[in-house]
Amino acid sequence: MNTEEKKTVVLVEDEHDLRVLYQEILVNSGYNVEVAADGVTGLEKIKALTWHLLLLDIMLPGQDGLKVLQEISRDADLKKGPIITLTNLNSEHIIKEAFNLGADGYLIKSEITPDKILEEVKSFIG
Repeated sequence: MNTEEKKTVVLVEDEHDLRVLYQEILVNSGYNVEVAADGVTGLEKIKALTWHLLLLDIMLPGQDGLKVLQEISRDADLKKGPIITLTNLNSEHIIKEAFNLGADGYLIKSEITPDKILEEVKSFIG
């Protein structure tokens, strides 16, 4: 896979260790990965970059993932690919709200293995 063919994943995750782990897994699997540790920075990257998949944590400092989804839902040009939300909140209400705002999938962080995150990304963007 040369650079022009690499797909870009934007990863918005405030937990440092998870952010580093997910980034390493995805980069080693041939993806370009852009990271942000908060919702405000994440939204800036979402707006500025051409991306193929967004991995978006719900609980973020500054601007949470649901607010980021609201911003994306207000501007169709911002949704450049599928959005998978990441959460430790196994709350039906939060998950339903995320889907209503345009999320395409969700993962419960406490249940994710490195293989699972890669499997999910591949299922959405190859």
